[in-house]
Amino acid sequence: MSLSTIIRNIPKAELHLHIEGSLSPELMWRLAKKHSITLPYASVEEIEKAYNFRDLQSFLDIYYAGASVLREEEDFFELMWAYLSKCHEQNIVHTEIMFDPQTHTERGIGFDIFMPGFLKAMAKAEELYGVTSLLIMSFLRHLPEASAFATLEAAKPYFEYITAVGLDSSELGHPPSKFERVFESAKKLGFKIVAHAGEEGPADYIWQAIDILGVNRIDHGVRCLEDDALTQFLKESQLPLTVCPLSNLKLRVVDDMKKHNIVTMLNKGLLVTVNSDDPTYFGGFLNENFEALVDALGIDEATVKTLAANSFKASFMPEEKKRHYIDLIDIV
Repeated sequence: MSLSTIIRNIPKAELHLHIEGSLSPELMWRLAKKHSITLPYASVEEIEKAYNFRDLQSFLDIYYAGASVLREEEDFFELMWAYLSKCHEQNIVHTEIMFDPQTHTERGIGFDIFMPGFLKAMAKAEELYGVTSLLIMSFLRHLPEASAFATLEAAKPYFEYITAVGLDSSELGHPPSKFERVFESAKKLGFKIVAHAGEEGPADYIWQAIDILGVNRIDHGVRCLEDDALTQFLKESQLPLTVCPLSNLKLRVVDDMKKHNIVTMLNKGLLVTVNSDDPTYFGGFLNENFEALVDALGIDEATVKTLAANSFKASFMPEEKKRHYIDLIDIV
């Protein structure tokens, strides 16, 4: 059995996926026409050509512009349904999906519009495909902490549908410490905690996410190897890291996939997972990220299966479900 077949066939969980970052150029174009929005592009092909980023910020500029086409509940349903259908196609049996409320509330689109759309698609995917999912509400770190507090307050009617809170957007100049109080409040409310750290920002941001925010999981974290004490802590604690290889390449965190450090992280005993981040912007969904690692780093079947098993270990699923899927990986 080829590695490509194994990647397709094994069950997987995805833990680092921004739903707004799964917006395809085709859906962006169609929704722009639906709402009479003029995009700075003349065609779907021009949108695709614009996905050539210098760094994280150049991506975010297009990312937020793309999100402007999402206006109605049905738009958010379509967005979520398209991603969950891709999960079914790629044998992603469980996904923990980040969404950015401030991207929508800042332009007058409230929780009462996007949350029902998301939840209807999630329920449909579980009913039709057996794909389970949960939501991670992410705060935009380039905005003030007061905005994050306002978002937490606005989310109250939907707390039962949100499992974790996270921190994303522009990392440089916006350390985790900026959001200490809002994450303390979120933790008291019973939410799991995740945070982007150590992508463009330094290893110290990972320490801040651990020591100040009290994270259950680090998103990205690829710069952890710059700090030996941090690497040892991550090994001993088995605090998960949700690594996104194609994202790292597209945003020039690494300039060559052959130089990616994910295998080194794995060999040092870290609990590393593979994820797609913003797949339509970065050139591939989860299986394509695995394929990129096979092509560039020559990872073998055992490594593919270890990374897939790690995705369940690092998830917020009940322990019995984790064991069920890990056992299934072993028999593929």
